[in-house]
Amino acid sequence: MAGELILIVEDNEKNLKLVRDVLQFKGYQTVEASNGEDGVRLAKERHPALVLMDIQLPGMNGITALGQLRADASTRAIPVIAVTASAMTHDRQKIMAAGFDGYQSKPIRVKDFLEAVRAMLDRK
Repeated sequence: MAGELILIVEDNEKNLKLVRDVLQFKGYQTVEASNGEDGVRLAKERHPALVLMDIQLPGMNGITALGQLRADASTRAIPVIAVTASAMTHDRQKIMAAGFDGYQSKPIRVKDFLEAVRAMLDRK
């Protein structure tokens, strides 16, 4: 079922536009943040069904932001997928070990990306 609210935390405008446009085309609602601090604040305010989190963000990085989401009872259960250009095997292992629920490398492959989003939303 589309229509779920997805929070996109991404500082690169082109990447943000691509992800937002793909999700909205499929019927999802989106809300965006360009840094980790705003991402954490929006997650607490809006309680999205899913967070798509870049790792390399200005200020607070995505791993630190995830830690804050997991530390708060109101956002702990929200699934978070890392969406990052850090695609080396050791980067992926470090990111997954930090507690992310999933991982998508950039540039995204639209079909795989949408399948991962749907699978994560269906897990709830």
